[in-house]
Amino acid sequence: MIGNEILAFAKELYPINRSLTGSGVRKTLDCIKQRLPELALLEVPSGSSAFDWTIPDEWDISEAFIEDSAGQRIIDFANHNLHVVGYSGPVDVTLSLEELEAHLHSTPDKPDAIPFVTSYYADRWGFCMTHRQRVGLAQGNYRAVIRSRKFMGVMNFAELVIPGTSDSEVLLSTYVCHPSMANNETSGPAVLTFLGRWLLEQPRRYTYRIVFAPETIGAIHYISQNQKHLKQKVVAGFNISCVGDDRNYSFVASRKGATLADRIAEHVLPQLSFSYVKHSFLERQSDERQYGSVLIDLPFVALSRTKYGCYDEYHTSLDDFSVVTATGLEGGFNMVAQRITALEANRTLVATTPCEPQLGKRGLYPTLEGGKVSTSVEVLLNVLEYCDGSEDLLAVAARCNLSITEAAQAANVLESHGLLREIPASL
Repeated sequence: MIGNEILAFAKELYPINRSLTGSGVRKTLDCIKQRLPELALLEVPSGSSAFDWTIPDEWDISEAFIEDSAGQRIIDFANHNLHVVGYSGPVDVTLSLEELEAHLHSTPDKPDAIPFVTSYYADRWGFCMTHRQRVGLAQGNYRAVIRSRKFMGVMNFAELVIPGTSDSEVLLSTYVCHPSMANNETSGPAVLTFLGRWLLEQPRRYTYRIVFAPETIGAIHYISQNQKHLKQKVVAGFNISCVGDDRNYSFVASRKGATLADRIAEHVLPQLSFSYVKHSFLERQSDERQYGSVLIDLPFVALSRTKYGCYDEYHTSLDDFSVVTATGLEGGFNMVAQRITALEANRTLVATTPCEPQLGKRGLYPTLEGGKVSTSVEVLLNVLEYCDGSEDLLAVAARCNLSITEAAQAANVLESHGLLREIPASL
């Protein structure tokens, strides 16, 4: 069961302390490259421009803790890397409880959860803890220590381009910038790694471009360097995140909601769950914001089991392997793989023979008068009737109440007998 393999890899990635930059991102990408040796590891220097943004300084952290007046550590970064506000600057101070409170973060309505808090673009420091622990802190002095540094370094990211027979591309992306959260972070890279391995073994019409990058700034930089190529070549794109739970399936539509990526998502998802959720682009939260933004406007949607922000454990320490399961990850893998299969099957064809062709002489129809017409013949004739060159097989399948797989199988039979011919795709 591939879900067990993906789960084992997700658990390998889980403890790594990731942020926008730093050794945790590099270690994560190295782990992925061990399974995808063709992956290209890339970097961009701090201070580089990317549209309206600037690549931030690299952040490194080695130790962080709070200890009480007796020297007892009440919070330790070594126990959970969510305990430190991301990108916190270095500090070693002794404070009263009242003074320390200004640097503490907790979530009252989730009293047993450590929240995920970051301060990427402002200089500050802080710690995160459960609210239950926070309200139980005694009066007194506390020593707060964060051994970290920011410096002109690099931001790391990676890509893998898997050629097909066509140079038209499908873009698959995920992010590698969150610390220990199972669904919101490790499920995306783990599933996409195994999808990359699967794609390398498949016959491919499309070329596949797989991107692992820090969220937001990573996608913005990648687009800034590849904008012209992406706009010319990408026919469909999918951001893959939060694909490890067992609860549901969902997607965030593109900006206008009518791209090939949208149509594929809406075709495949009902086959996985009648209760799937379609989210508007107005509910965007991840890198669909960048790939689908107004002046980029790629045919791009976000795919999830339960969408980020829509499950209680989101952005907390409760997002662990009680949320992410082998069956959940396998479902996430299959969700994306089925979209790829549908994309590969989709093409535009046109009939070659006026009126209804004689199927009997081709062995496709009963030759005895009054013989029963099989369902397969009905499918052949229906698909043939709607292949007029104006719509693709995805649209034909919808008109005929078929899956894209069923429509493609019928089209292949008809094409093999010279009754359909393919119209070359154009971007």
